[in-house]
Amino acid sequence: MRIHVALPTTMAHRELLKTACPKGKFVFKEGDYSKEALAEAEVVIGNPPPEMLHSLDKLRFIQLGMAGSDNYRGRLREGMLLANASGAYGLAIGEHMLASLLMLIKKLHLYRDNQSEALWRDEGGVTSVEGARVLVVGLGDIGGEFAKKCKALGAYCIGIRRTVHDKPEYVDELHTLELLDALLPTADVVALALPQSAQSAGLMNEARLRSMKRGAILLNVGRGSAIDTDALVRVLEENLILAALDVTSPEPLPAEHPLWRCKNCLITPHVSGFYHLKQTHDRIISIAARNLHAYSKGEPIGNLVDDATGYRMTENRL
Repeated sequence: MRIHVALPTTMAHRELLKTACPKGKFVFKEGDYSKEALAEAEVVIGNPPPEMLHSLDKLRFIQLGMAGSDNYRGRLREGMLLANASGAYGLAIGEHMLASLLMLIKKLHLYRDNQSEALWRDEGGVTSVEGARVLVVGLGDIGGEFAKKCKALGAYCIGIRRTVHDKPEYVDELHTLELLDALLPTADVVALALPQSAQSAGLMNEARLRSMKRGAILLNVGRGSAIDTDALVRVLEENLILAALDVTSPEPLPAEHPLWRCKNCLITPHVSGFYHLKQTHDRIISIAARNLHAYSKGEPIGNLVDDATGYRMTENRL
């Protein structure tokens, strides 16, 4: 079995993967997704270009290094298996979301701006996570980790996901997207952790942004396309809400875009995940090793993606 590993790996990572499949023939070539490199591979650990998949006759199993798999929807050949790395990113992105939230509610973004001008000025009252109503739209691994952290700090947490089943203890309410319009005006914090889909694209349009509670905070770590960016600029300029965005539309955000100049908007360049936190990298490789072992033994693979929906299947989640 030829296994092409295009993700970055340490020596410890390589040993873990080899132990998971002792009879595998491994090729470690970070970032190499050329057709020549993938042509003989039965397994790819990495994120191969979706448009290449139909030309790779020997490829049977792809273990992605990312949680989002929407770009691969409808691209798999018959019998080809695709698993994502959902479960690896919750810690890093959940902490990033919490840090962004705390920065905004404590007005640290204003004090940082003041520091650059050597301005000693009190910016007035602040709010708290304790007692806040936090609405998490997309209660998967990432949204769930953020909800846990907010719940631990005393927030009232409301989750929205595709289906309602087995409400987690870290949310006080669980609903589907049909209740979004009713819940938005009640929330102090609205956190978006959604993959790209027909439902999520343009979800936060101008009407919904304006329906949010005055002074509420909007967080987005899913897809920039979930928010109407031009409408968000208008709402921010009117000081109706605050926002923290790790993803934008367009992305990268052009230097001349007015969103950069919105005083109550915190922007990071899609860095909340990736490999910036060592635990994230280790978790991705650990998921890959478990699934590689399962594949080699003909056992159920965790985090399999449904080609029809682009979402992770409910069974065998890691």
